[in-house]
Amino acid sequence: MTAARANWSTGFFQAEVFKQMLTELGYEVSDPADAELGPDISYPALAQGEYDYWVNGWFPNHEPNFEAQTPTGDTVGDLVTQGGFEVEKGALQGYLIDKKTADEYNITSVAQIVDDPELSALFDEDGDGTADLYGCNEGWGCAKLINETIALNGWEDQLTHKQGEYSVLFQDVIARIGRGEAAMYYTWTPNFTVAQLEPGTDVVWIGLGAEAPEGQEVATELPEGQCAAEPCDMGFAPADIRVVGNNEFLEANPAAASLFESVKIPVEDIAAQNLEYNEGADTPQDIEEQASAWIEANRDQVDAWLEDARATA
Repeated sequence: MTAARANWSTGFFQAEVFKQMLTELGYEVSDPADAELGPDISYPALAQGEYDYWVNGWFPNHEPNFEAQTPTGDTVGDLVTQGGFEVEKGALQGYLIDKKTADEYNITSVAQIVDDPELSALFDEDGDGTADLYGCNEGWGCAKLINETIALNGWEDQLTHKQGEYSVLFQDVIARIGRGEAAMYYTWTPNFTVAQLEPGTDVVWIGLGAEAPEGQEVATELPEGQCAAEPCDMGFAPADIRVVGNNEFLEANPAAASLFESVKIPVEDIAAQNLEYNEGADTPQDIEEQASAWIEANRDQVDAWLEDARATA
């Protein structure tokens, strides 16, 4: 089997968990780290059979990738299939600012910042006259949605989407907030960022307060004190994390397809591993050990999934 994984570190753990379970089923699985891809590359590659599966699909974020044409004339969506709900409605996304600035200026939304020159100046990191939003790597689904949101609301001359390597951008956010300066950024869960800058204590989620891309208009319920807006219109619907496989591979490998349908990984467990990774347990061996430990801690459930997969085969 040829596996791929996301090019965001918070998805490495799940890729290794699936690799180890598939190995227990008897497959020889390539190292997912050998194919570290963004969604704009991974889905066409899956469709064309360059890889058999990846476990880092985010939906509805990644659904536009299924509309891309392949060299055969089919769409990506014709040639790949989403598996089960690895994490169902547990992946949150949205915009946050430092709590100090939110409280001082009673800020509840991105639109409020963009529309008020005084507030916008607080978040103008480079002095170019626009508020700065620390966002996503190019090619990520969130990057496309942020850019679509900016275009939908005519904010091109008022809001700058700062892009680059996410982990580096987030260190800039931490530095700004540490100096007592305002910062606005995008993040998602599960992610180490919500452990380093805790919503409700260090930062708060804010609403979009404007038009969201189609399918992303859903308000999200969060614990009291974590979101400044009510309802919390985060600009992103809660996402499902799902395995995606090449159709021909899935048809030829019903055991793997069964496993992809069955496995669920609690979002809290992913977040705990993400924090370990960010605190230095980030070598390939560390990830293998973290995945092995999770499998052993959930051995009864894992064995049930594997038994079902063998029965399907």
